[in-house]
Amino acid sequence: MPTVSRDKLKKKGLKRLFKSFTYAFEGLKYAFKYEQNILVHSLATILVIIAGIFFKISLMEWLIITLIIGLVIATELINTSIEATIDLITQETHPLAKIAKDTAAAAVLIFGLAAIIIALIIFLPKILILIGG
Repeated sequence: MPTVSRDKLKKKGLKRLFKSFTYAFEGLKYAFKYEQNILVHSLATILVIIAGIFFKISLMEWLIITLIIGLVIATELINTSIEATIDLITQETHPLAKIAKDTAAAAVLIFGLAAIIIALIIFLPKILILIGG
């Protein structure tokens, strides 16, 4: 059987472009329906946006906050896709499957911790000024 490159199998055009957005939104819908951590990240996002509005953070701070929110949620989605792929490949508790799932979850944890540190750097001085007078 002749091998066909993936490039030749990929369809192009506006219809395909719009379908790709549909698939992406289906992925988001799935994550919000079944992934508990996406809901936690979404709640944190809402709280950070409210805090940003309340404290009137600068444009640069908004850019940083937006980037970090996007990275945390994107990393969670990648983690979900890795877990689903592992589950597709094997239902066994295989040591390599555990490593793949655990390290993907660790990536989300690292981004989450970085997001908390960045939020503290941005908001803590403003909170201290509000409390202190």
